[in-house]
Amino acid sequence: MGKIIAGILAPHPPHLVYAENPPQNEPKAECGWETLRWAYENCREKILEQKPDVFLVHSPHWQTVVGHHVLGLEQFSGLSVDPIFPHLFRYKYDLKVDVDLSLAIAEEGKNIGLTMKVMSNPKFRIDYGSITSCHLMNPAWDIPIVCISSNNSPYYFSNEVGQQEMFKLGEATRKAIEKSGKRCVLLASNSLSHRHFTTESEIPEDMSYEHIYHHGQYLWDMQMLDLMKQGKSQQLLDVLPEFMDMTVAEVKAGALAWMLSALGMPEYPAKIHGYGTVIGTGNAVVEWNAERAAQV
Repeated sequence: MGKIIAGILAPHPPHLVYAENPPQNEPKAECGWETLRWAYENCREKILEQKPDVFLVHSPHWQTVVGHHVLGLEQFSGLSVDPIFPHLFRYKYDLKVDVDLSLAIAEEGKNIGLTMKVMSNPKFRIDYGSITSCHLMNPAWDIPIVCISSNNSPYYFSNEVGQQEMFKLGEATRKAIEKSGKRCVLLASNSLSHRHFTTESEIPEDMSYEHIYHHGQYLWDMQMLDLMKQGKSQQLLDVLPEFMDMTVAEVKAGALAWMLSALGMPEYPAKIHGYGTVIGTGNAVVEWNAERAAQV
């Protein structure tokens, strides 16, 4: 029987890949955002020790109006460019997709009434959010991935309706994983608070300019992280709509609700690997390790 090893809140600021200077990314940096980059290092070391078969990522930057989409070809390659930070992120990717699991999620989603689509255009460009989260969790790219789009229901209807939709998607994801026989890791590719600066310093990696947008935003982030640390998933979901409105939170796109649903609303404490800011936004690398929690 397949299972979810862990779920990770895996924020995707392209600055973190830029600062790592991987060979796939054209721009080069001196340094920067070490708190978050080291948090990712600690998290991925522990996750990779558990030998996952596949990473599943839900990204707000693959936006779909009609239904939830999954990748349906075994390989995608190309150049992914961040439209806001093209001077930081021009990444040449060549990735493998677990098509069987993608199609299984689509089928399970249809079974519970979701509109599901399969992306089978070989020229489709993978969004930078998916690439950034997957790169930072596994820079070797030697484990296949599944990418799931973010349906725009939270924006067309309401925060509450959107999160309910993502909760159903999480249920479909869990059922597909259990039938797959595979060991899976979920990546919720989201920042927390998401008000950000509209200008940047002359040197983007100059950390003397880096700080949270304002104190109220920081307090909201700390409240959400405290609920995660206490294992209060239901309370976390209950307060998400207000959090989204107060901080323009990126979790509005649904990845966090999707992941917590797939994990079965965990009541064990999450591990906070680190919190930091990127252009004023609040970002945290947070781990819910389902496999290790079951062994306690």
